[in-house]
Amino acid sequence: MAGYKETPRQKMIGMMYLVLTALLALNVSVEILNAFLVVNESMETTNKTFNSKTTDFYQSFERQFQNEPDKVGAYWEKAKQARQLSDEMKAYINNVKYEAIAKSERIPLDSAKVKPLYLMGSKDKYDETTVYFIGGSSDGSKGKAGEMKNKIAKFKADLINLVDAADRSNIKLGLDLKGPFYDADHKEQNWEMHNFYHTILAADVTILNKLVAEVQNAELDVVTHLRSKIGATDFKIDQVGATVVPKSQYVFMGENYEAEVFVTARDSKQEFTANIGGLRTSQDGVIKVSLPATSPGQKSIPGIVNMKKPDGTIVATKVTFDYIVAPPSLSVSATKMNVFYIGVDNPVMISAGGVSPDQINASITNGSIARNGGEWVVRPATVGKASVSVSAKLGDRMKSMGAVEYRVKNVPSPEAFIANTNGGAVSKDLVIASGAIIPRMPADFEFNLNFVVTTFKFSGNRKGDIQDYTSNNNSLTPQMKEFIKGARRGDKIILEDIFAKGPDGKTRKLNSIVLTLQ
Repeated sequence: MAGYKETPRQKMIGMMYLVLTALLALNVSVEILNAFLVVNESMETTNKTFNSKTTDFYQSFERQFQNEPDKVGAYWEKAKQARQLSDEMKAYINNVKYEAIAKSERIPLDSAKVKPLYLMGSKDKYDETTVYFIGGSSDGSKGKAGEMKNKIAKFKADLINLVDAADRSNIKLGLDLKGPFYDADHKEQNWEMHNFYHTILAADVTILNKLVAEVQNAELDVVTHLRSKIGATDFKIDQVGATVVPKSQYVFMGENYEAEVFVTARDSKQEFTANIGGLRTSQDGVIKVSLPATSPGQKSIPGIVNMKKPDGTIVATKVTFDYIVAPPSLSVSATKMNVFYIGVDNPVMISAGGVSPDQINASITNGSIARNGGEWVVRPATVGKASVSVSAKLGDRMKSMGAVEYRVKNVPSPEAFIANTNGGAVSKDLVIASGAIIPRMPADFEFNLNFVVTTFKFSGNRKGDIQDYTSNNNSLTPQMKEFIKGARRGDKIILEDIFAKGPDGKTRKLNSIVLTLQ
């Protein structure tokens, strides 16, 4: 073999073999390329669906602002700023995506915006995109990737500034720019090199669509937090009742008895203090005033009631007690609230001064009223108003003692809860353990009513793929539980189209629940 010399043809064939081997080594397999196409298509669908659901959330937020502008206004303004920041960031990322496609495919930018990824001839190439993203710098900081990293960092800073400083540690925006990131040899890289150095066009497009999804997630986390802060410093009302305030407790013959009925709402756990007529008194939840009636006639007693708000500030309210020392007149008051509800027993206390309870009769203009032991029970028939008229047997005759008018409403809808929450961050183990949606009546609603969930829909996003399930009762199906078990920290699930049947046999649609799994 010594002295053997290759012919020019053999040298050429050998060189071509080496080139082919190198090309095969650099070529991306068809399976991997197809995987990128599938993932990217799923990401684009997810982004559209997520954007639609976020729009619905904003519309609900805006309706709340229209109903309570003074209370919601500051939070709604910040929510609109969050949407503007998100829209600008998404538009920038999408423009970067189209520029990368245009450079790799060597087509105009407008054409790049409409050309599907699977039709791109350079989807498995990285030369043009690496130059575009990394530029002439060794770490990518001077290319488009470096510019994009800086814009994402500013977006995160601007977004978190919409949240109060004390709450910022509870907000996880994602969009990790610090890593650490490692290459195939486990050498540490920065964000630019890790994502865009020698990355084929198909992967670049998928990564950029993933960034759009993360921007939307960050936006929704902040806006959800802003909405949760509405009413955080309000009094926490857990009891509602009715108070009848007469213009006079004593009525002469020939005069009219006149009174105003007020809704009274209070926190039974809230401590109040008061100074009434120089007498200081306090009691958890209720202040009882006892003023001696030493002489007849018109009385007027001033006072101050001090209430501590949840944030610690004190609200002082001036009050005046005007009354006449005389035998009491008719008193008609609902024991729970000044509204009668259809389909439930509404208890009412009725009394008249100097008249035995068994000598009192009552009637109502809407529905029925019946005696039940020491009180009366009202069952109204239709929505509107109902007037309760009272008469008393005095000797051998019946005397009208007056009438009181009430509003009549349908019972309010319950709110859907799961794992003791109606939305927000929650442990996925707790969701699985709870296993069912429980309807709860509003905290200020005094009647114990049972609503039964008949159906609901479940949707979740796993690795860019939206999965939907339906339950025909209030319980999570095995498929739903398996999805939750496989979810990652920060993934979101949505329970919506929740329908429940009430004691009146009518079905109502309840609120949707958006959960961030921990």
